[in-house]
Amino acid sequence: MPNFRTIVPLPEYPFRISYQDQLLSMGSCFAEHIGRRLEERHFYSLLNPFGILYNPASIARGLERLLQDAPFRDEELFEHLGLWHSFWHHGAFSHPGREQALEGMNQAYRRAQGFLLSANRLILTLGTAYVFVSRQSGAVVANCHKLPGHYFERRRLSVREVIAALEPALQELKLRLPALEVILTVSPVRHIRDGLVENQRSKAALLLAVEELSSQNGFIHYFPSYEIAIDELRDYRFFEADMIHPASVAVEYIWERFGQAFFEAETSALMRRVEKIVTAGRHRPFHPQSAAHQQFLRQQLALIDELEREFPFLKLAGERAGFEAQLIAGV
Repeated sequence: MPNFRTIVPLPEYPFRISYQDQLLSMGSCFAEHIGRRLEERHFYSLLNPFGILYNPASIARGLERLLQDAPFRDEELFEHLGLWHSFWHHGAFSHPGREQALEGMNQAYRRAQGFLLSANRLILTLGTAYVFVSRQSGAVVANCHKLPGHYFERRRLSVREVIAALEPALQELKLRLPALEVILTVSPVRHIRDGLVENQRSKAALLLAVEELSSQNGFIHYFPSYEIAIDELRDYRFFEADMIHPASVAVEYIWERFGQAFFEAETSALMRRVEKIVTAGRHRPFHPQSAAHQQFLRQQLALIDELEREFPFLKLAGERAGFEAQLIAGV
């Protein structure tokens, strides 16, 4: 029988990801997909403390700043189109109020700084080798925030520049955190505004840089999310209507392949139990006061009690509160 697709072989990684690991995810919007799934399944995970970052230079700068005691200062913010922005952050951190914007950025910074000190897994997703360099400061910006184009120089990082940006930050992290393992991925999201040919060259620069980083540093590992999307799922039905972003079915498939690579059978089994409770928590009944639904709530609370007794590191406080809020005394 003919085989109608190619399967990307997964390396045998020298480590796994479990519920007792501490994971920091940073990078492009594809990092959001993986990071959100880890968070939803109650892994000890933190996602994108600077918001979505697309290029390796901004990711590296963010990591370097987290290693310092350097919260953001008032003078680092600027106003444009009625919002206060930072060149370190995605627009999700922008705010009409200057103080509120700065407070949000520093709350995320302090949380991530503390989290990183005990992290042992770092997942970085690189989106593009193209960067925008501020003509005023000479620094690569994480986001242009719709400022006029002449404020920036746009160029593509070379393979050597990608390595030079990431390697010192990752080596410093490993020095401080000996148990750290780094997973590098390249986002399958196509940056077609760069141009189709230019996008391919950009991805090629990232892929070649990641190859060298992983071959020269034993704690850096490549997960082939880009190849899975482009080769295993070689069909536009696996992309959204914009033909740029992977569709939800494609993201879910890559997540499954990620699990095959990094989850032991015990982790996968626990994850399935957690998923059932999370899914139950999203259920919205037609008749919440019915005896059947009240019994359903008590069953879910009993399952949470059982899981938390069996796995004391697992905390399902959000789901517990949601079920308890629906309980009616005497029903």
